Amino acid sequence: MLPNGKLSGALRYWAERWQGVLLSLVVVVATLWLALSGQLGLYIHPRYFVFTIAMAVIGLVLVGAGFARRRGFEVERTGRIATTLTGVGVVLLVIMGVAMVVVPPTTLTSATATQREVNSGGLGTEDDTDQAAALIGTGDFEQLSVREWVSLLAQSSDPGFYADKTAQVTGFVTPDAQDPENVFYVARFVVTCCAVDAQPIGVPVYLPGWQAEYEIDDWVQVTGRFEPSVSAAASDPLAITPVEILPVDQPKDPYVY
Repeated sequence: MLPNGKLSGALRYWAERWQGVLLSLVVVVATLWLALSGQLGLYIHPRYFVFTIAMAVIGLVLVGAGFARRRGFEVERTGRIATTLTGVGVVLLVIMGVAMVVVPPTTLTSATATQREVNSGGLGTEDDTDQAAALIGTGDFEQLSVREWVSLLAQSSDPGFYADKTAQVTGFVTPDAQDPENVFYVARFVVTCCAVDAQPIGVPVYLPGWQAEYEIDDWVQVTGRFEPSVSAAASDPLAITPVEILPVDQPKDPYVY
């Protein structure tokens, strides 16, 4: 059995020799695992998939080279504090590695939507408006997505424009901050680059007492027509008056891009 001094020295040696390489290995393996399991889209925009996977493969090669080239690595003698900090780093590394593999990734929820405020950013672009207008020209209004309806609502709140148009939108339930008792949003997150910059958008639904039937973060498909909001406190001048609300499973790609 090694004396305490030699044991701590050995632990410090192995920790300082390998912790950087192991950390890189954890990140690379986790990235490749997310890509292979089809869950990378929960973190980044699909346009960056190829780049991210390519960088992960290159990183894996460099990690392998790192293992091969650290045979002559020497550890300088350090005090107890430095040794303790190194040990803490190793423990955190192990916890992070296990968590990234064992704990399944989750989507953003209404808690994030509340913090970032629905429709305060990430609204549809000019292309979204043009696409929505093209769909409206065909009369197939139920094919418009949450993002396209939000884009149209940002352009016009004239009730006459929406009078003969039936909307069918799918998203998760999040309450209207101004009138949570009567209005909820059918919401989605728009991802421009990655989940960090995701912005919530949503279509308001007027349904007094909705909490008795639906819970926050439930995924639903709402069908109805836009009418002037009866609620004076609501955040939006128009809201869907639903004729049908169906519970649905969270889609494989919960974000919109």
